[in-house]
Amino acid sequence: MNFGSAGSTFKRPEGHFASKLIEDAGLKGYHINDAWVSEKHSGFIVNKGNASFKEVMELIEYVQKVVFEKFGVKLETEVRILKD
Repeated sequence: MNFGSAGSTFKRPEGHFASKLIEDAGLKGYHINDAWVSEKHSGFIVNKGNASFKEVMELIEYVQKVVFEKFGVKLETEVRILKD
């Protein structure tokens, strides 16, 4: 991978693959500024420059919302999100 990421962003939901759900939802390559759903592996959120924590969180939440609306599957984060 050529961009910074925290690794696999979402847990594998029972009976599904998170990356396939995300790709089938049309979100591969979707982005909010420099926070992108990876074009190589849609289960990863990558930083293509100067993505803020807020932008990454907005993207994660958007992906979760769209996947749930389209497929009824709740994606849980695999990465630990630390806030002050």
